[in-house]
Amino acid sequence: MTLSLEDLGPEFRDKVTTQQYDPAPRIDGVRLIDLRLMSDDGGSFAELIRLDEEGNLEGVPGFKVRQSSYSLMLPGVIKAFHLHYNQEDVWFVPPTDRIVVGLLDARKDSPSYDVRMRLMMGGGKAQLLYIPRGVAHGGANLTTQPAVIFYYVNQHFSLSDPDERRLPWDAAGKDFWEMTRG
Repeated sequence: MTLSLEDLGPEFRDKVTTQQYDPAPRIDGVRLIDLRLMSDDGGSFAELIRLDEEGNLEGVPGFKVRQSSYSLMLPGVIKAFHLHYNQEDVWFVPPTDRIVVGLLDARKDSPSYDVRMRLMMGGGKAQLLYIPRGVAHGGANLTTQPAVIFYYVNQHFSLSDPDERRLPWDAAGKDFWEMTRG
């Protein structure tokens, strides 16, 4: 026997929805690169970056690492949105941590202009995320434990002329950073 909407109580009928399984829209140029995470009874290991003979990051043609940084996000913190005119980023969140990453394409001539992406990094996976210049980005730690981001950039940071622009934390909508419920 199968059921239909009419077989549910009237107080539930207007609340029933269907989860969407279509692929989420993608931002042009953004790349999520799966890394090999090797685990054994003593722990785990992942190679984060490999540089070719010219010093370019393998897997991201033309990306030459100029600086590597570390950021600690305390529980409940949202760090967003950052935007660069020249710098490109490659992010890594350790598999032991979990961060919701938000991306917003602010490039007016991009085929994916104004597309928003939300993805989870860490959470048992080893991945790199390549973020092109002009794509606003940020992260939220929705867990109860501190979380870490290691990131590689193709420009040196300059205190006198920082390529660090900002958009409001809610530029993708006030509910963008909310934990998905249901």
